[in-house]
Amino acid sequence: MPHSPASSRSVAFDDFVLARSAGLLRTAYLLTHDHALAEDLLQTALAKAWFAWERIDQHEAYVRRILVTTYATWWRRRWNGEHATDELPEQGGTPDQAEAVGQRHDLWTAMERLPRRQRAVVVLRYFEDLTEAQTAQVLGCSVGTVKSQTSKAFAKLRIDPSLAPSPRTSLPETETEDRS
Repeated sequence: MPHSPASSRSVAFDDFVLARSAGLLRTAYLLTHDHALAEDLLQTALAKAWFAWERIDQHEAYVRRILVTTYATWWRRRWNGEHATDELPEQGGTPDQAEAVGQRHDLWTAMERLPRRQRAVVVLRYFEDLTEAQTAQVLGCSVGTVKSQTSKAFAKLRIDPSLAPSPRTSLPETETEDRS
């Protein structure tokens, strides 16, 4: 029994979703830093892509672009305030683990302060390991823009207070008077 065009589109789309949804969900999570929002973002992006599936050549780049642009529109609309939780995070474990968790939290705090385009460039280049050209294609900009946005993002991250080294505790001053 021959497949109709809509049926073959559905099969190709389903195969893509099965093969790439984990990687795309990771990208969505890196953009939102929230599991539920990441799932919603990916579902929205895939729904948008499904309607254009037959017209696009590079499916993954197209879906990544939808992820970034949809995230940007959500980011503009959402309130950037505190989020209530029922439980405090665990502080257990070895000091090294606690320090690593703290540093990871500090990095995400700093990343959340970046403008949306700079954050998208950092996520795509360094978390998703895309080349400058691939990142430019996903974002619909030039390679030069990717380079400049990366440079600006790193400059902001370098001076972000949450990533600043903790000040050393000052040692008590010793008396240096001569007792003559």
